[in-house]
Amino acid sequence: MTHREKAVENFYKGYNCAQSVLLAFCDVTGLDEETALKLSSSFGGGMGRLREVCGSCSAMFMVAGLVCGYTDISTDDPKKEHYARIQSLAAKFKEKHGTIICRELLKTLKPDTNPTPSARTEQYYKIRPCAKFIGDAADIIDEMLAEK
Repeated sequence: MTHREKAVENFYKGYNCAQSVLLAFCDVTGLDEETALKLSSSFGGGMGRLREVCGSCSAMFMVAGLVCGYTDISTDDPKKEHYARIQSLAAKFKEKHGTIICRELLKTLKPDTNPTPSARTEQYYKIRPCAKFIGDAADIIDEMLAEK
């Protein structure tokens, strides 16, 4: 199974967008599943349903940090290089979807920041385009990993 397929399958199992992506990359990040799920649990729905940065993008950035992040703060070079990587990932997602902001991606849905998650029904999945965003985020990460 590809990372894209795993991520989309995770979403249809009921995980949020960030969890779906980060969990799919445990084989790359070295995270155990429980840690990945807990770490990414706050980022679903654009950060706790605030509809800010798309959770699949947040997970994309988490994977990049775990795989290519910096720890050396003696110079700004590693930070600069990593931030450029994150900006590139965001730009690739924006190129496909026009934005990385959840509420803008879900523009066809009524805005809802109620903390109660929507029930995962057949109708939920029919109207929600998140699986495409999740799959595309996984593909973008795979492209980055292949280049690295």
